[in-house]
Amino acid sequence: MTTTAQAGASAPAAGRRRKAAAPAPTGADRIPKPSAGWYRVKGTDLKLRRVTTILNLGCAKGDALTFWAGNITAETAMANLPYLVRSSLFPDQRTEAYDWLRRAHTRKKDERKDVGTAVHDVIEAKVLGTPMPEELLTNPELTPFLDHFLRFVEEWQVTFEASEMVVGNEEAGYAGKLDYLVKSPLIASALAAYFDTEVAADSVFMGDTKTGGELDVKGVYPEAALQMSAYRKSKVAWLRDGSTVPMPATFWAGVVLHLRPEGYRLIPTVADDDVFGAFLTIKDAAEWASGLSKTVVRPALSLPTLTERAA
Repeated sequence: MTTTAQAGASAPAAGRRRKAAAPAPTGADRIPKPSAGWYRVKGTDLKLRRVTTILNLGCAKGDALTFWAGNITAETAMANLPYLVRSSLFPDQRTEAYDWLRRAHTRKKDERKDVGTAVHDVIEAKVLGTPMPEELLTNPELTPFLDHFLRFVEEWQVTFEASEMVVGNEEAGYAGKLDYLVKSPLIASALAAYFDTEVAADSVFMGDTKTGGELDVKGVYPEAALQMSAYRKSKVAWLRDGSTVPMPATFWAGVVLHLRPEGYRLIPTVADDDVFGAFLTIKDAAEWASGLSKTVVRPALSLPTLTERAA
């Protein structure tokens, strides 16, 4: 009698080919990339939940985003009243105008992403010592942001240790891409005075850039501290060549560069152990929101038949 194992062993000889194993990733291909809310560690079965996904799923946003989207829509409508009135007279144009107006907040978010990407490209050029992309320097919409960013670098004597670096914590099950790590004797001095504590001049600080709001209106939110605390408590960092190193030690407070066309301000952000503990709690909430919560409310019951009741 032929066993299942024997049959499986003889299958290739019968013309069935085994799928060739994928080649092990090398170089920069070893750096995990985000996919559907996860970072997948190349060459392994390990996947780590994306930090921004954790915050989106686990943080209560309250009414802030609703009011922001409503304000953007109202501002867009008031600035384009003639177009909207004309469009309202014709069914096809009315539908087009409606779709355009209801996506106003999405377009605004995309604009901010463009600014953020441009700033990151400039930082990367400074970290690598390469020329800044010409298309960024000649873009009139981006010019004020970049001018203020470069002024920040000069005024605060900033040097960049890393940018756009993927970091992760396998034990806690998350990964993400930090904005940058910086050194600045002036930031160290300012934080020492602000928190009334000792800060070494050569300390490394976690840094982030936000471009929302206005300079005199809140544009930096608590989620920034949660995000930075998760990056600080990562265990591993992937370098540009795909190799890994232990996550560099950083000071327990970081800075958020609030960058706007009219200027900038530097916001100190606490990212210590207590904040990291809150991040882990939010991670649990995110796992509930994306997993167990989807299984606890079941379809409605049907009234039992007479036979079932008798039984």
